[in-house]
Amino acid sequence: MIRTDTGAWLEALTGRAPVDTGRFVQALTHGSANANNYERLEFLGDRVLGLIIAEWLFARFPDEPEGKLSRRFNVLVSGETCADIARAVGVPAHLILGKQARDDGAVDSDNVLGDVMEAMIGALFLDAGMDAAKALVRRLWADRVDNQAAAPKHPKSALQEWAAAHKRKPPEYVMTGKSGPHHALRFAVTVSIKGAGEASAEGGSKQEAETAAATALLDKLTG
Repeated sequence: MIRTDTGAWLEALTGRAPVDTGRFVQALTHGSANANNYERLEFLGDRVLGLIIAEWLFARFPDEPEGKLSRRFNVLVSGETCADIARAVGVPAHLILGKQARDDGAVDSDNVLGDVMEAMIGALFLDAGMDAAKALVRRLWADRVDNQAAAPKHPKSALQEWAAAHKRKPPEYVMTGKSGPHHALRFAVTVSIKGAGEASAEGGSKQEAETAAATALLDKLTG
């Protein structure tokens, strides 16, 4: 059964009343609250989002090679981007969480919010088809696509290029810790360039932590 406020929010978000509200309830449900949770819909929504963004970038930047398109794509479909969009449209207020997950801060977890955003896209795809899913993604991601004046360079690649340009050894990444509950794990990583400096950061995945650490060290070296 869908809450009245959630139903109204969904209709405003998607521009239509859901045919099967159960799909959207599932998309908003964390595994701590029900075994019938967002995981399967997230699997589907991840692929739907990827196809929509890939097609969009292919048409939007007709002169760019595959490498630049891939860099744009990776930023736009990242868990961090999906989580930011989920926050912007009000997903946290409608999450269905078990008590422990709520106490552990899952309501603001990048991992949870990113997955739920993708699950919502999967639910809309099943409920109304690709055109409806595409319309939602294009509306929610429009500013991010249009504001990418140049294909973003991944921080780890940029840091490696800095090291090479300054005749230093390549950056070394070391995971220094892992903490938190299963649904909201935090990874700590330190990156260093011998003779230049080091920086540490945390993230919801090892890759996210490495990216954040590379960004922090780049800021130190170029700021």
